[in-house]
Amino acid sequence: MPSRLPDAALDQLFRSARSHNGFVDEPVDDETLAQLHELIKWGPTAANSCPLRIVFVRSAEAKERLRPALAPGNVAKAMAAPVIALLGRDMSFYEHLPRLFPHVDARSWFVGNQPFIEESARLNASLQAGYLILAARALGLDCGPMSGFQPEIADQAFFAGTPVKSFMLVALGRGDPNKLFPRNPRFDFADVCRIE
Repeated sequence: MPSRLPDAALDQLFRSARSHNGFVDEPVDDETLAQLHELIKWGPTAANSCPLRIVFVRSAEAKERLRPALAPGNVAKAMAAPVIALLGRDMSFYEHLPRLFPHVDARSWFVGNQPFIEESARLNASLQAGYLILAARALGLDCGPMSGFQPEIADQAFFAGTPVKSFMLVALGRGDPNKLFPRNPRFDFADVCRIE
C-alpha cells in the first residue's frame, strides 16, 4: 500500500500552491513539458479514454495567434507566462479505444451516441486538466488556470480541421509572488461533506 506523502509534498501540491497571475521571465524547456505529459497520462479516465489534447503555446508567434481568443483580463497573464497550455477535448476519442482499452469493444458504446460522447469527453478531459495542474506543481511549476477565453477562436488558430475543442488554458512557469492576490477562503469539511 502506498505511504502517505510528506507534508512538504502535500504543501507543494495543495496547501501552499496558488493560482498565479504573473510569472517571472524563466523559460520552461521541452524536457519539462515531456515530463509533464509523462505524469498526466497515468491519471485514470473512464475506459482509459484519455480525451485531453494539449498545445503548449510558447513561441511569440503562437502567443500572438492565441491573443485574439483571450478575455481582456487574461491577456497580460497569458502573454507573460513562459508557456500557456491550451487544453482541448478530442471529440473522436472513442476511435482510439481499440488501442487504449483493447479487452472489450468500448468504441461501440459511443458510435452514434453524441450526448454520451460529449459528456464523456467533457468529464474525462476535465479530470486530466486537474492531473495537469497537480503534475505541473509536482515538477516545480506554478499554474495559472484560465477559462476566460473564446474557445472557437482558439480552435480556429490551433485545432482547425480536427475534432478537438478547446476548453481551458493553464499558464505555466515560475510564478511571481508579488502578483498573487490574497488567498480566498475554502469550505470546511462539515460545510460540504458528510459520512454516512
